Amino acid sequence: MSQPFAIAGRPIGLDHAPYIIAELSGNHNGDLDRALALVDAAAASGADAVKLQTYTADTITIDCDRPEFRINGGLWDGRSLHELYREASTPWEWHAALFARAKGHGLHCFSSPFDPTAVDFLAALDAPAYKIASFELVDTPLIRKVAAQGRPMIMSTGIANFAEIEDALRAAREGGAQQIALLHCISAYPAKPEEMRLGTIAMLGDAFGVPIGLSDHTLGSAVAVASIARGAVIIEKHLTLARADGGPDAEFSLEPMEFRQLVADCRMAHAALGGPLHDRKGVGGANAQFRRSLYVVADVTAGEVVTEAHVRSIRPGLGLPPKHLPEVLGRPAARDLTRGEPLDWSMLGQRQ
Repeated sequence: MSQPFAIAGRPIGLDHAPYIIAELSGNHNGDLDRALALVDAAAASGADAVKLQTYTADTITIDCDRPEFRINGGLWDGRSLHELYREASTPWEWHAALFARAKGHGLHCFSSPFDPTAVDFLAALDAPAYKIASFELVDTPLIRKVAAQGRPMIMSTGIANFAEIEDALRAAREGGAQQIALLHCISAYPAKPEEMRLGTIAMLGDAFGVPIGLSDHTLGSAVAVASIARGAVIIEKHLTLARADGGPDAEFSLEPMEFRQLVADCRMAHAALGGPLHDRKGVGGANAQFRRSLYVVADVTAGEVVTEAHVRSIRPGLGLPPKHLPEVLGRPAARDLTRGEPLDWSMLGQRQ
């Protein structure tokens, strides 16, 4: 049983509709108006929250020509970390406007801080929650700093092993965090559906006793929807206005109409789960009357022996259950039977 978890009064857990976060990341393409339009699109989709990333190229890395500071392979092949983060970062001077736009829509807005100065900056904006990104999960001093803010924390597991997740949770709790959720995540951009291992969601919940969600970098929405059935209570997915416009994360982001469908489908999946029908009572409902049962299909005079020519299993279901047909055949009619009558035991005598 996971601990209670809520963001700004909105409860998050298995008994509630999934909490859906629209990740803006670098999809603003350096344009504040586009960033604001992304917030509008997130709100129109029915998402619960919009999430930013709070860093500068110089707070997340350094401008260095050593080989380890350059990306080899994948979506950003050949780019230096400093160059990529300079392009993708959300200017800090935009944050207040983005928070205000989200608030105007009744949308939660929070962010992933990447260094202590970002934590202080977000605290001044009264962020309702904080997200620890996958690659920062090993930064336990940063986690303690975030935990000290006393707000809910969502931590993405990404490439972390179990020991590193335990360290992160310990740091958060020691720092004062009382509400923590984990996100299962495969840190590939884009991620392949066959690599997602959604069974990890339940395993993380059992191991750590906190709410579990999914940070999804696959194309489309099928994996996110499927994760709901595996126990995900939070879905984080990248949002862009149009993939054709490009940008650091555009390739694995959803466009507004796709994101709206994601929200609807995830909530429908949750609504469909329900609890198990242990006793199966009421499964058929009103339609139970149209199940098969035994009916008189040819007139029978009183005393005449009932045969297969007289009684059959047909719809509707107001007669005896079909399993009784062997017991019915060979018995005399206790009265005249009329074609179309549902059969019951009072209409039959005992075999001679």
